[in-house]
Amino acid sequence: MAVGLGTGSTAKLFIDALGAALKSGQIKNIQGIPTSVRSQEQARLLGIPLTNFTQTPTLDVTVDGADEVGPGLNLIKGLGGALLREKLVAQNSKTLVIVADDSKKVSALGTKSPLPVEVTQFSHEAAERFCRGLGCVPTLRKNPDGSPYVTDNGNFIYDCRFTQIDDPRALQDKLANRAGIVETGLFLDMADVVLLAGTDGVETLKR
Repeated sequence: MAVGLGTGSTAKLFIDALGAALKSGQIKNIQGIPTSVRSQEQARLLGIPLTNFTQTPTLDVTVDGADEVGPGLNLIKGLGGALLREKLVAQNSKTLVIVADDSKKVSALGTKSPLPVEVTQFSHEAAERFCRGLGCVPTLRKNPDGSPYVTDNGNFIYDCRFTQIDDPRALQDKLANRAGIVETGLFLDMADVVLLAGTDGVETLKR
């Protein structure tokens, strides 16, 4: 089986569990495609064999986390900074499984989490003005030392704070058609299964 390895605190736990299951012999013949340099390094340390889209054009399943889970299992992802690779891996997977805690479930996207928008470094100020014109407050993501956060792809991220996103698809279309905007954290009609952990157990949602 070929598995997409997500990025973030929840995905890290999954990769740890996958590595332990391989080491114990509980499962065999697994290959992974990581969604970030961090997940790639973690997988290598755990002895998880890695592949790529040249050798493995389609993944059987990807397991990842989410920052928000909205109606129709639409998601906001990207607070971990890997939204572009996460979306690329998810779109080339037969099944996308999202694992999160139940605090991530929202009645409308954008009510809790900002929307990460990955932009080119060149003329990123123009992207900021465009995003602001869509009704949000965009903030350039920065490292603890105050320098701009740079993605694995060499881009910047603006975290765009909306009151809520009433029409995610229309917003995605506007952002996708703007030069300089590389990708957004809107994952629409992509999740097949969402596992939400809460104090009373795990809720399983399916599309």
